[in-house]
Amino acid sequence: MTGTGKDTTVVIVGGGVAGLALGNFLLRKGIGCVVLEKHSRTHVEQRQRAGALDAGGVGVLDEWGLGEAVEGHSQGDSDAGVPLLVDGAQRWWKRGDDDEDDSDGVFCPQQVLVRNLIRIFLRDGGDLRFGAEDVSLRDIGTEQPLVRYREPDGSTRTVTCDFVAGADGYRGVSRTAVPEDVLTCSSHEFGYAWLTVLAEVPADPPALLAVHTRGFAAQITRGPNTSRLYLQCPLSDTVEQWPDERVWSELEKRFGGPVEHRGPITSKQVVPLRGVVFSPMSHGRLHLLGDAAHLISPMSAEGMSLALHDADVLARAIVRQVQKNDPSLLDDYSDTCLHHTWERQASAVRITQTMHDSGDPTYEGEFRKQIARKELETMLEPLTAPHPAA
Repeated sequence: MTGTGKDTTVVIVGGGVAGLALGNFLLRKGIGCVVLEKHSRTHVEQRQRAGALDAGGVGVLDEWGLGEAVEGHSQGDSDAGVPLLVDGAQRWWKRGDDDEDDSDGVFCPQQVLVRNLIRIFLRDGGDLRFGAEDVSLRDIGTEQPLVRYREPDGSTRTVTCDFVAGADGYRGVSRTAVPEDVLTCSSHEFGYAWLTVLAEVPADPPALLAVHTRGFAAQITRGPNTSRLYLQCPLSDTVEQWPDERVWSELEKRFGGPVEHRGPITSKQVVPLRGVVFSPMSHGRLHLLGDAAHLISPMSAEGMSLALHDADVLARAIVRQVQKNDPSLLDDYSDTCLHHTWERQASAVRITQTMHDSGDPTYEGEFRKQIARKELETMLEPLTAPHPAA
């Protein structure tokens, strides 16, 4: 490991995709790091989140020698092969000459990717500390920042380092270390929510989307026998308004036919759709990444890929600083990531509005619905076209 006279070179706060990816990247370059995660290993490996990586995300893992983290998961046809039901009629996404790389995307439930990143990190000698609560960041504007946390046994530990990576999510503590007069928050509220439902049923195909006059719907795999169901609903809806039978009934109406598998529903949540970007992503020796720095509409399925992009850029910047004493990439980290983030946010807003506005007109009106339907048609193969894989 590269030594700096501190306890470690980098303290990474958060053991999700962004933090674990960064830890694995640094470990491969011999740069010392400590990953602090407030939850238990069991909790982290079982929490259900979105499960798609685009070609860029898969490419990042491959470049760092971490392709094994997504081995065995469905690959190819990850875009054109996702069927879309429009008022019950099955449609297929149009593939152009510039879409070749899209076949390299994968469906990989986030808990599986996290589980694999944990296994690889620990196997390769990484320092991962679960149950690290009450984390606080100090002196991030100096050359010797430190991170304090409470161990599961109640004792307090302090870790000195050269850099702190805040990867502890939207509600984490890292971002609060940036002064309020420095940090800006830009956000967009779409005006509707998703009822997200975790059900013990397989998803076949792994992803199925639906645009319907009753609203958007989807079923996405979260493992061999688990699916996440999504139903567009008003922001004012509550979980209590959605008993199990209504969930299945509404899903069938929006899919335009019976749902083959019904099973136990284990959780429900109403989630407002929004996009959020915090700027800058760096302050002093603290660098934010993943959901700690931005939220993107889940319709885009870009959350994990954005996290991997941030981790890749930050890892390369820290490696350049430590190995060559060149701070240029670290100085540019925030601007580099924000440029990419805003590009992805723009794409996410377009697809989210198109998929939702072209369905239920009670949210944005009939005019927006017709415009969105025309926009959607430009993305789809004609009704008479054969399956793209045929």
